[in-house]
Amino acid sequence: MAALAMAVPANAQEEDRVSQLAQQVAQLQAQSQAARDRQAVENLFSRYMYLHNAFEDEQIIPLWAAEGTPGMSAQYSNLGKYTQYDKIMEYHRGRPSPIGKLLFHYVTTPVIEVAGDGQTAKGLWIVNGLESGLTAPEHAANMPDWMFEPNVEVDGKKVWMHNVYLKYGIDFIKQDGEWKIWHFHCFETARAPYSMGWIPFAAAAQDDSFNFDLMYVGDDGAPVFMPETDEPATVLNNSYRTDTAQHLEARIPEPYYTFSETFSY
Repeated sequence: MAALAMAVPANAQEEDRVSQLAQQVAQLQAQSQAARDRQAVENLFSRYMYLHNAFEDEQIIPLWAAEGTPGMSAQYSNLGKYTQYDKIMEYHRGRPSPIGKLLFHYVTTPVIEVAGDGQTAKGLWIVNGLESGLTAPEHAANMPDWMFEPNVEVDGKKVWMHNVYLKYGIDFIKQDGEWKIWHFHCFETARAPYSMGWIPFAAAAQDDSFNFDLMYVGDDGAPVFMPETDEPATVLNNSYRTDTAQHLEARIPEPYYTFSETFSY
């Protein structure tokens, strides 16, 4: 009987030790999964940018959440948001790869938070790069002068060469075990044609609707404009202007457990 009495505390200690180990294993598994999720989210946005730079936007469509997913949205300017699936995808459908055009954006400075429940994630990036191309005279005649390099032509076409400075705020959702883009917000911070710089450009273009509406420059330099928005913008881009101060309009992701606890891009 004495031996049995002594065994009970020993068994209790062993059970407690096993319970602590089980908790540690669960915590490590959760941390490992969160790290894998963070890597997957960062890879997803980098994949987006590689495809966008190569005019392969049709391949971006599967990176988005499935059609019918509640709450999908995209915003590119202060004109408003797109919430209809077809309008969101219109940005990626039918993009040409014109001769002489170069698009090169690269992403930096990620801040990524994966939700505690593992079902959503948020990311904020700074993006820099260039956009450039050639435009036939008949199309250039209908575009503002600030678009082009003055007194520069190549093969009889007007030349446009811009540096661009952006931020991207994106919410992601996990569907069938894969991360997808859910809310997408491009915050253009500044644009600088090579012959102007961003301050003279802002002075010339900050109130020009062409600057807000242009979606891309297509075949032979013909401009293609954004579709009509579905909803007003609730978070405004703070693009550089000569008459305003800069502020942090793109909120930095903070830790959260489930999406109802956080904001939406």
